[in-house]
Amino acid sequence: MSFRVVRSSKFRHVYGQALKREQCYDNIRVSKSSWDSTFCAVNPKFLAIIVESAGGGAFIVLPHNKVGRIAADHPLVGGHKGPVLDIAWCPHNDNVIASGSEDCVVKVWQIPDGGLSRTLTEPVVDLVFHQRRVGLVLWHPSALNVLLTAGSDNQVVIWNVGTGEILVHIDSHPDIVYSACFNWDGSKLVTTCKDKKIRIYDPRTAELESEAMCHEGSKATRAIFLRHGLIFTTGFNRSSERQYSLRAPDALNEPIVMVELDTSNGVMFPLYDADTNMIYLCGKGDSVIRYFEVTPEPPFVHYINTFQTTEPQRGIGLMPKRGCDVTTCEVAKFYRMNNNGLCQVISMTVPRKSDLFQEDLYPDTLAEDAAITAEEWIDGKDADPITFSLKGGYVSSSVNKSLPAKKAGNILNKPRGDSASSGATSSSAGGGNFATGNNNEASEGGPPAAVLSEKDLRTIQDEIRKLKAIIVKQENRIRALEAKEDARNKNGSDAAPASAGAATSDGKASESANDHASTSAGTSKDED
Repeated sequence: MSFRVVRSSKFRHVYGQALKREQCYDNIRVSKSSWDSTFCAVNPKFLAIIVESAGGGAFIVLPHNKVGRIAADHPLVGGHKGPVLDIAWCPHNDNVIASGSEDCVVKVWQIPDGGLSRTLTEPVVDLVFHQRRVGLVLWHPSALNVLLTAGSDNQVVIWNVGTGEILVHIDSHPDIVYSACFNWDGSKLVTTCKDKKIRIYDPRTAELESEAMCHEGSKATRAIFLRHGLIFTTGFNRSSERQYSLRAPDALNEPIVMVELDTSNGVMFPLYDADTNMIYLCGKGDSVIRYFEVTPEPPFVHYINTFQTTEPQRGIGLMPKRGCDVTTCEVAKFYRMNNNGLCQVISMTVPRKSDLFQEDLYPDTLAEDAAITAEEWIDGKDADPITFSLKGGYVSSSVNKSLPAKKAGNILNKPRGDSASSGATSSSAGGGNFATGNNNEASEGGPPAAVLSEKDLRTIQDEIRKLKAIIVKQENRIRALEAKEDARNKNGSDAAPASAGAATSDGKASESANDHASTSAGTSKDED
């Protein structure tokens, strides 16, 4: 007699459910670009989707409460001259988003709270370096304002967005970079390339530490670092069958697991939840979402279930755990774009009878605050991302996150308290071109851009007094000159002789007028 042992797991019964249509987003013209991207980025404040746009590239940004049918003339973020290929929200500031485009430029945008009131065309900063289209943007998990970009010029660049400087330049890829991912603390970087290889770099020195063949198929591959150091990849074999693998960084050539899934030709995007160690595989053009759990026990990658829909997906985004509803035991939330213009919201929950906070489902998750600065990171300091408990729900650490107006080393610092300002810094350094402002911030009517000290106020008042004195002095001088001019004109008209007798009398009158004019001029001079 044999007994079948059932694997013990809290997530064996994860259940996916699509929200009603009126709770989703409709009438969205999703981009028709053939680039392999998710076309969507989401955070607890906003949903951003790359859309079709005439005369350049654009994406739409929607607050989560703006559900239903979206107006055709809804404001866009539209400053690119070519189609937008990838977007990513900053993990440390929910109002900042980066976008890469076919125009070879990376732009960083500031989105005001409440969404856009008119089309946004002025970015906070332009990052100009790539010579061909930029198809990948990725933020550092723990360092503030560190952004990675990769383009079709085979170049990978790591920026300090706060100053616009290039921190690291990696130019050892022989072909297009398909994907990139930092490890948990951002001290390692894994990339996949069109030459079918997977590579691990030191992101500070651009040193190549190891490389190996990833998947034998010629189609796009993806690789992500898991929280405990392993690497999960998706790709194709020689028969164009989709497969995934699990590898150790020190043995890339020998996959721990290599599994074939199906024969579909859509690129699979692995979306990873570091809190639960679950991986969701979402293929472009698929109508399913497969999810797996990674554990230390064989077979290491455990298939859990598949969420089935009727429409193929054009793009998809995963909400950070901060935006999930802990009262309903929601462990993941997807925003899934269909070809018919519907953005479908899918909630993944673990059924529990109790209404209390389930601590086993919600370990401490990624917080909104950065652990270190960009300068500390490039100097060699590593730090795990800051985490916090979701017990009691998530509350944003800052209500208004606009950019500081003063010229500082970091233009994307989040203000503390009510000292936020609505302007943007205008400067440039190391390849970054800073815009002069945000054309949506002017309508918000925020607090003044800067607070002056008493010393500055006294100095300004003294300058005003001096200017007033100069104005009065010039007015008196002008009056005196006008009086002299009037006297000269009068003398000239009276001097024209009509007759000999009139000439004598007019001469006397002229002398009298001259005396009067001299007296007036003297009086004006004395007053001056």
